[in-house]
Amino acid sequence: MSLSKPIKVAQFGLGPIGISSLRLLAQKNWVEIVGGIDIRPELIDQPLSDVVGDPSVGTAKVYASFEEFILTNEVDAVVHTAGSRATVSFEQIRPMLEKGIAVVSSCEELLYPALRAPKETAEIDQLCQSTGGRVLGTGVNPGFVLDVMPAFFSGVCASVSGVYGERVVDASTRRQPLQKKVGSGLDPEVFKALAAEGKAGHAGFQESLALLANALGWELGPITETIQPVIAKKPIRTDYFSVEPGQTAGLHQIVSAESKEGYPIHLDLKMYLDAENPHDTIRLDSNPPIEATVTTGVAGDIATVAALVNAIPSLLIAAPGVRLMTELCVPHCRESLSGMQSACELTLNH
Repeated sequence: MSLSKPIKVAQFGLGPIGISSLRLLAQKNWVEIVGGIDIRPELIDQPLSDVVGDPSVGTAKVYASFEEFILTNEVDAVVHTAGSRATVSFEQIRPMLEKGIAVVSSCEELLYPALRAPKETAEIDQLCQSTGGRVLGTGVNPGFVLDVMPAFFSGVCASVSGVYGERVVDASTRRQPLQKKVGSGLDPEVFKALAAEGKAGHAGFQESLALLANALGWELGPITETIQPVIAKKPIRTDYFSVEPGQTAGLHQIVSAESKEGYPIHLDLKMYLDAENPHDTIRLDSNPPIEATVTTGVAGDIATVAALVNAIPSLLIAAPGVRLMTELCVPHCRESLSGMQSACELTLNH
């Protein structure tokens, strides 16, 4: 696709992340917002400016489905912010890919979908090869901090024999769905039971490890994952939850694996209310050694939206198929598309 004119973008899913996505899209002079898609009856046919509460978003309306939207609209890319499971998201976006459209998704498992949905990933990739469609899963975590960032640092290393990543997030500053996801206010035993059923915890953590291993060219052994509650030691109040001492304030989640050579990847996530010393740390056992810390950490909600929006141009000029973040040009914030296409095409063609 030529990037010489504004990119027509639609938003699929109008929850908190979808609304934030539209606000950021409206700030980009290289974007033309052409519609929204959501199943809630009260939103259908409403102008996006009213739904978002921001006139700069424009008056393109909300449709009940992509099939209804595409009857009267043209679109280059869709931002998909609805769900965490690869198989479900693939079904949601299949109609878009059949039309050869690029889809950037916040679905955590789409970061490396072959991990849990290898058959579906192969089928969708084959579909994209025939239609010219593209799909990418991204975000801040997964999608950047504990996967793309250590892969990026490895670019100045002669060798890497181990990776450690640590992320501490103060969930008090985050949106209500995330505070709920980390178990705020639950009895610790209830949280453990939900985690065991896959109904609590941070989605996409194993995908982060798999993406990083893929980037390094490591063949992994089994991935282990543990999820434990962080227990509140004092009363905690947020805009959404009241947590008493002894209740769950959040989670401590770890994924780890080793390559067949014995090289370890260990990723450690603490995400809880009133967390002290939020930060992101990456350490590579490498030549030269690398250790880097983002003090205060990368603020998740706005960073997730920025990752989605900033990836759109890179995805549009990537090869059709199920794409990975580590296959695209280095992600970066852009206020114009000037010079981007020729630089990235040179990278992709050689």
